[in-house]
This record gives sequence, structure tokens and C-alpha cells, in this order.
Amino acid sequence: MPARRFLIRGVVQGVGFRHATCREARRLGLHGWVRNRADGTVEAVAVGDEGRLDALERWTQRGPPAAKVVAVEATRLPDEALASLQPTVDDDFRQVETAWE
Repeated sequence: MPARRFLIRGVVQGVGFRHATCREARRLGLHGWVRNRADGTVEAVAVGDEGRLDALERWTQRGPPAAKVVAVEATRLPDEALASLQPTVDDDFRQVETAWE
């Protein structure tokens, strides 16, 4: 199944971005996770069909109302990369712990 990693830059922490991303991804029927990163970005991994991933990518380019997105880097993840991800992707879309590295 297709998967993408999103790295969102701008004013994206402290504005409800993770919560809103979970809500939007669940609405779209995607699986995956979202987290803050120590560098101030938000990272998300989503799995689902291409049309729904495209919709999530468009949504991340604006985010919730308080966000000010500057850039979104979207990368397709091959199956082997998805299988080795930590945290793993399960049957839902969830928030996970901040990446401190």
C-alpha cells in the first residue's frame, strides 16, 4: 500500500497541528502517525491510497487555522522503509512521542 512521509516547516508546533492532522487523516481513512520534532517541525507518516495521500498533502500545506506553514516536504516510502519505521504504523492514525534526535 502506498505510504508517504511529510515534514512540515513553519509555525506548526503549539497550534494544534498534530491533533488536526490526526482528525484529517482519520477522516480520509489513512493509517499512520504524526509527531513533533526537536527542530520545530512536524513529521507525519501516512499509509493509504494515492488520492487520499494527495488530499492529506494538500491539507498539510495549510494545516489548522493557527498554523503558518512555510514548506511541506513529501517523500514516498517504499515498503521496506515502511516496515522498518519506528514507531510502527498500525490500523489507526495517532500522535506519537516527540523525536528528540
